[in-house]
Order: sequence, then C-alpha cells, then structure tokens
Amino acid sequence: MYLGSLVFIAVSLQLGAALPVLDGPGCPEQHGVQAYAHEEACDHFFLCTNGTLTLEQCENGLLFDGKGAVHNHCNYHWAVDCGPRKAVLVPVSSPGCEYKYGIYPEGPHCSSNYVKCADGYPYLNHCEPGLAYDEKTHSCNWPDLLLDQCNPEEVVGFKCPEKVDPHSISAKFAPYPRFAIPGNCEHLVTCVNGFPRLIACGEGKVLDESTLTCEEPEHVPSCGHFKKRKKVYYEQNSSAQYGNNINNSDFTLKLQI
Repeated sequence: MYLGSLVFIAVSLQLGAALPVLDGPGCPEQHGVQAYAHEEACDHFFLCTNGTLTLEQCENGLLFDGKGAVHNHCNYHWAVDCGPRKAVLVPVSSPGCEYKYGIYPEGPHCSSNYVKCADGYPYLNHCEPGLAYDEKTHSCNWPDLLLDQCNPEEVVGFKCPEKVDPHSISAKFAPYPRFAIPGNCEHLVTCVNGFPRLIACGEGKVLDESTLTCEEPEHVPSCGHFKKRKKVYYEQNSSAQYGNNINNSDFTLKLQI
C-alpha cells in the first residue's frame, strides 16, 4: 500500500541523513503503528506512529514490501517483491556477513549449520536434525534434495537398504519404507527414492518399533520412561570467526506421523 497523494511532499531521499518527521496531511490513522511502501524506493517506507509520519530507511540487506519483518518492518531483500520500485543494495560487509542483515551458508560444503547476520554480527544457527542448509531457499531442507552438495547418508547417519523384505513392517509403508533407529525414541527414517530422511515424531509422542508409528509414551514399553522434551532451540557458542555470538534456530521441518 502506498500513501500516494496523501504524502505528495518534496522530500529528497538523502541516504544516511537523519530521518525527517514529515509535514503534510498526516497519517490515515491516528492511533497505532502502520507502515506504507514508498512509491519509488524499495529500501524506504513511511511509518505512522500514533499519527506521526516519518520517512524510514531499511537496514543494509533489507527491503520493504509490507509482507514480512526481520527488522523494523523490513524483510530480507531476496524475499521482497519490489515491483517497479527501485532497490538500492550496496553491501556493507563484515567478517561472515555480506550485508548487515542476511542468511548465509556456513561454508562452501554441505552443512547442517548456517549463519544469520544481524546488524553486521554473524550468528551460527543449526538446522533441525537430519536437515542441511539450502542456499537457494535460504532455509534448511532434506539433504536428498541437495545432491549436488550433500550426501544424505552422511547427514542422516543411515543407509537405505537396496531391498526390503516384502513381509516386513517396513514394506507396509512402500514406496517409502520406514525404519527404526536403535535407541532413538524420537525419530524414524523413511526412505524416499533410496535416500534416507530423518522424521521426528510429533510433540509428546515416541516411536513404536513394532508398528513404525508414533504413539503416546505410555503405549510404548521400550520408551515408556521417555518424556518428550519440549521444543528446545539449539544454542551454541560459535567460534571466534563468528564473533562468539549465540543464537538459535528458527527453522523447523517435521512430518507428523
């Protein structure tokens, strides 16, 4: 949404200058906070705060379209559709960060970690178990969808058998046979086109190896002692190259069974 003629004011976009409080007809609403796209600049937007109108600029690496917010109503530039509006994207780089705000791979090889940059500081994040970072989607993904970089067997820690006993429980789930992981009450493996995928049971449930389905703990003697932990985000002190920052994963990909 644009303010349009409501804010037909001669305001030059001087990058780096103090953000002005604008004089003019005012905001459409006098209460609350509303953000509106600038008609020409994708890295700027108008902000109405209890009727006070200001011209705002997104942080480096972010743009505005009103459909997502990473910081101050702005979203990652690759997630924003600017349409005809112009985007000014000049990297302000620091060790580990191309832009001050962004998501980047940990390195050139397959990894279950990725780097999230905020205000120029890199934070090491972790994918959910069994997933790897996908640079194309800027998120974590099944490793068998990243065969140009990843070996799913190494990521998951499981090798799918070439043949499955047609009379086994696993075969009942063909064409995606399931397998238990010894000693693991939280996960099972399903094989997709010969590649393993690590599947997490739903919150509060555990794997019944006799049926290869997820059940309530009281119905699974081998896991009856197991109490499903609440979702705990990974936290880890990163190495010196990441500035010893701490952050947690914001990506979850689970298949409820």
